[in-house]
Amino acid sequence: MRIGVVAPSTPIRNDVAEAVTALAAAHAPDVEIVFHPQCFLVHNHFAGTDAARAEAFVAVANDPAFDALWFARGGYGSCRIAEDAIARLTPAARAKAYLGYSDAGYLLAGLYAAGFGQVAHGPMPQDVRRDGGEAAVRRALDWLSRRDAGSLEPNLADGGGLDGQSKAAAFNITVLSQLLGTPLQPALDGHMLLLEEVSEYMYRTDRAMFHITSNPAIRAVAGIRLGRCSLVPPNDPDFGESEEQVVRHWCERSGIAYRGRADIGHDADNKVVPFG
Repeated sequence: MRIGVVAPSTPIRNDVAEAVTALAAAHAPDVEIVFHPQCFLVHNHFAGTDAARAEAFVAVANDPAFDALWFARGGYGSCRIAEDAIARLTPAARAKAYLGYSDAGYLLAGLYAAGFGQVAHGPMPQDVRRDGGEAAVRRALDWLSRRDAGSLEPNLADGGGLDGQSKAAAFNITVLSQLLGTPLQPALDGHMLLLEEVSEYMYRTDRAMFHITSNPAIRAVAGIRLGRCSLVPPNDPDFGESEEQVVRHWCERSGIAYRGRADIGHDADNKVVPFG
């Protein structure tokens, strides 16, 4: 199996690629990981220019020699290329699995909206640098190479969402809020929607949840489950509500069922959530 890695947002360092390649050789020797040279480019904030990032994504996605495309890391930038790049994909791209989270959510959403059937929220190569990050990379490799059920968010392991729901999707809260109303927005009616956040003030999460739960299409989801909201900056004055209180509030206001917590987040324990 061959997995191509591209960086549609911000760059990674060579030591990340070396660590992931070595880990894969020991954990999954039948898997070849190919880091596209674009992953290491630097242009302002990004892993190369918009054109370079789009070209790398399209080249790997359309190459039938690759079985999967793995997003290198999050950050910011994939929304600048997603719509045009997805429009350039060929039938060969539909045979692949796509894995990532955080800023990669723009591409995951757009791919799912375009009918791609193997799209998943889950760990990325950059996670190898987190505490316990090797476990996250192994979990990603297990899902990419053999769809291992042990890699899945626990309530999905039996093949469906909580309470027998057959479909699921997962996003960073800010990313989902920003892509609603754009051509990247997928149809999520009947889905269990799993959400997580990192490094956002609680008032910003509250504002994003107002926007998400006000969207008529989102109000057709089967329910919302909340992952981890980590590294929340202190607010002055104190917002006074936890992330769960915020999400419960907006679910109640909008008539969306709140279904409890989920085992996803910007950390090494982040589990895989296949879309659909």
